[in-house]
Amino acid sequence: MKAVKLLLSVSLLTTLFTSCYTEVVVDDPGISIHQLLASHELWYVDINKTVGYGETPFLQKAFTISFRNGIVYANNNIVGLGDTGNGFGIDVGEYEAYDMILDVYHDIDGFETFDVYQIDSNTIELYNPYNDTSYFLEGYQRSNFDYDFVFYDNIHYFLQEYEAWEKTYTSDFGAINEFDNENYLQFLAGGNDSTFRSSQDDFGMNPANIIWDYTGVYGVGDVTGNMYLKTLTLDYDYFDNEYFELSVINDGKIGLFHPASETLYEFEGRGYIQYLKTGNTKGNISGTTDKMRKQRKDKVPNPRENKRI
Repeated sequence: MKAVKLLLSVSLLTTLFTSCYTEVVVDDPGISIHQLLASHELWYVDINKTVGYGETPFLQKAFTISFRNGIVYANNNIVGLGDTGNGFGIDVGEYEAYDMILDVYHDIDGFETFDVYQIDSNTIELYNPYNDTSYFLEGYQRSNFDYDFVFYDNIHYFLQEYEAWEKTYTSDFGAINEFDNENYLQFLAGGNDSTFRSSQDDFGMNPANIIWDYTGVYGVGDVTGNMYLKTLTLDYDYFDNEYFELSVINDGKIGLFHPASETLYEFEGRGYIQYLKTGNTKGNISGTTDKMRKQRKDKVPNPRENKRI
């Protein structure tokens, strides 16, 4: 993650993440599909604007997509966002483009084809006729893309990108409490995206050898007026919920402040999970499945007429 900026662009936040969408197709016969795809270095996949009931796996996993000289690049991870591949992410496949049709040959997910529509000067629609689903991509250059906002808006995915989080610091101040005994946390991808596990194993364990003592439900929330501070709630049935203020120290370390006891903990990530071309995890740790980004609103039918099939 790039260094957190002190001042955010209000205009960028407004255009990058708006929930409302109005289609205004720009008819520009002077621009080819190759010029259109290359007109922006990064295409942010605005998952919440998706229409249709289908899923195209590689787009469902990606935060950004880039089309560069026949190669498709994607930022599938929150860890390293803005740094991996000089901001472009990793090479995930190849593409061909002609007559406003985009054919993608993903290295693992295979062949996908799209009708491409230019909506406005920095928005394109990728319509997949095989699943009748449209994805809307917002175009940016690396210099004006707000990596920090994407990072903090998707903290729950960040928590899932390590096999385990090991407690490395407990403050001297604060009252003794039950959570003092928890040395490891794990946040599982897939399913309902809200399952965590905890362990009281000794420090220094290999994540693959940790015995998980408890499985429960967790939730990440926003703090009004502070984009960089989140809340984390762990549902422990046997001693009620544990509530924390969650802060990110760096790409591999988080701080958890426990208001009930006024104790500060720090956890470091162990076993980085890079979502490569399959979206699967390295090592395929038990209890995890493909990481798929989920829409924050109900899916709706696609009004786009299927003309190719």
